[in-house]
Amino acid sequence: MGMPRKIKIEFGEVFPYGVFAVSEVTQVRDFERSTRERPVYAIDEETGLSVWSVDVMDGDRDARKADRQVSIKILAKQQPVLPPQPQGMPFTPVEFEGMTATPYIAENGNRPRLAWSFKAMAVRAPKSAQAPKAA
Repeated sequence: MGMPRKIKIEFGEVFPYGVFAVSEVTQVRDFERSTRERPVYAIDEETGLSVWSVDVMDGDRDARKADRQVSIKILAKQQPVLPPQPQGMPFTPVEFEGMTATPYIAENGNRPRLAWSFKAMAVRAPKSAQAPKAA
């Protein structure tokens, strides 16, 4: 079958209402190679870049509870820096560039469900605070 394992996507296709960073950017550990005494950090096989992670909350009020908060993996040489948090806001609005989505079966809970793993090449402040386009 000619389907790619990773699907290139645009940020607005997945998150038309935007997302908000709810954690700091942290380096992802390689759990297979790490020990308690000697942490080893994950390197992306395709790019050779370090893998970083940030938790975000979807701005879509109708998002299912299981899909409301996701971790986005960012591939970068150095730790990505989140944009400044706007004054008076509890979270930092962000957008991602160079995104891919990889489907997988999440087997936590009573029944397996389709889930998505997201990777990006960069994180930045949103371009504008526009309302999403009508479908």
